[in-house]
Amino acid sequence: MSAPLLSVRGLTARFRAGGREVTAVDDVSFDVGEGEVLGLVGESGSGKSVTLRSLLRLLPSGARVEGQALWQGRDLVAMPDARLRRVRGGAISMIFQEPMTALNPVLPVRVQIEESLRAHTALDRAGRRARARELLDLVGIPDAARRLDEYPHQFSGGMRQRAMIAIALASEPRLLLADEPTTALDVTIQDQILKLILDLKDRLGMSVVLVTHDLGVVAETCSRMAVMYAGRIVEQGGVREVFASPRHAYTLGLLGSVPRAGTERSALRSIEGTPPGLAAIPPGCAFNPRCAFATTVCREVRPDLSPRTPGHLAACHHSDRVAQASLAA
Repeated sequence: MSAPLLSVRGLTARFRAGGREVTAVDDVSFDVGEGEVLGLVGESGSGKSVTLRSLLRLLPSGARVEGQALWQGRDLVAMPDARLRRVRGGAISMIFQEPMTALNPVLPVRVQIEESLRAHTALDRAGRRARARELLDLVGIPDAARRLDEYPHQFSGGMRQRAMIAIALASEPRLLLADEPTTALDVTIQDQILKLILDLKDRLGMSVVLVTHDLGVVAETCSRMAVMYAGRIVEQGGVREVFASPRHAYTLGLLGSVPRAGTERSALRSIEGTPPGLAAIPPGCAFNPRCAFATTVCREVRPDLSPRTPGHLAACHHSDRVAQASLAA
């Protein structure tokens, strides 16, 4: 097998909050292959967005990032700031979750695209303007030449998201980090944006890490997935394998909350309780207070993320029971 494009090992991010240090991302490990779409799934507050920001060290001052993220033989976590700036927005780009706050409201869209081109290409002024227009055409914004000099507030929500994608693609990155790119968009626009990202992935040969809480999006777009809870990856594997036979109770709960064809009059299963705060993560398995399978060992010993079947990992003391329950559901 060829080496992964990105190899993350033991990634950990800590913040100061309320006079104490809390861990938002805890010992996260995963690989991203060439041309692959990896889905990062979980409820709000599970650490998905912080994981992406930690890779590029886009965290508030005072945050500490540890672990290793190997990119072309170099560790992004330990990389000097000057070198990281050449990678960030260049070889690795990011689509942020909310385009209205990520885009600068007082600068035309053209200027914001050209900033990336100026930093990561050798194009002159005329070349940058021509490339900016090409990028707006590429992401499906009509009348691109005219709309280049418009401001973000003059774009609809879907058009703003497309402009964000244009900025992320300006340097023709090899890896795209997409942080919930369809948040707050209606379902028709969501579908258009997802199809656009997949089309551009194929045309440009990119890999994608897609953060989402929508398992339908994962099923439609991703080849592999990693499920996060309380800052840790609790299950990881191929999308088909995880959907067919989840090995962690949290994944089973997420899948049970998704409507299925042919079950219109059946009740959806819900996960009782709420995710723990960063300052109050329980000992053992962090999911144990909400888990129907929990026993004493779950409340005392934190399970390791380990293989259950080839390529399918789970951090659960009772993964076999969970798998049996999924078959019976």
